[in-house]
Amino acid sequence: MCDTPLSAIVLDDHPLVGRGMAHYLQAVRPEVVVRVAQNWTEAEALRQLHGCPRVLIADIWLSEGNSLGRLARWREACPDLQWLAISGDDDPLVARNARSAGAQGFVHKQVPPEKFAKAYEAVLEGRPWFEGKDEGAGAPSAVPLREWEVSAAALGLTERQGEILALVLRGLANKRIAQALDISENTVKEHLTGILERLGVRNRVEAITALRERRLTLRGPGERGPA
Repeated sequence: MCDTPLSAIVLDDHPLVGRGMAHYLQAVRPEVVVRVAQNWTEAEALRQLHGCPRVLIADIWLSEGNSLGRLARWREACPDLQWLAISGDDDPLVARNARSAGAQGFVHKQVPPEKFAKAYEAVLEGRPWFEGKDEGAGAPSAVPLREWEVSAAALGLTERQGEILALVLRGLANKRIAQALDISENTVKEHLTGILERLGVRNRVEAITALRERRLTLRGPGERGPA
């Protein structure tokens, strides 16, 4: 059984990455049904519930190990499945190995978001897409890396928690955050506790590091989006 033609599963073992990708894809193509899984067990449950997706966006290396064996089994159940491989590995061989294993496309996790969207659309339409860091023998790109703006909801946070996290990312201390939002410092601390639990980190430094490494950012209170 196949799911709606415009559907995808994003499979990445870090929730921030998966949610960030799904959030961006839904903004670019609102008609796309994008579901997120952190491991193959969750992905399989989604497949059993909703049917085969048109596209599987899966990291080559998960904490469970190499994805290639699992993908072979998925292909048996979903012969029309298109695999868009992703990886944070800089080795040019990664993209080549993904292509050899049957991937329809490969995207390095550091490509600009708009290139990721183009890769998704190409694979969705059955066209190969292998642009990325493997091109030019791994030569560095002249285009500066961009951040992915995500909403608080995409990270599983409330609107207020999102406002606080946005200010944490800008380096504000709890006292200044309280002043900016006109709330008490104790309220800021309470919200921070919930934010850290939701993100699976131990302190604000780890929270900042986790988002910076994945180039995720949130719009601050009162900030306007791009025109």
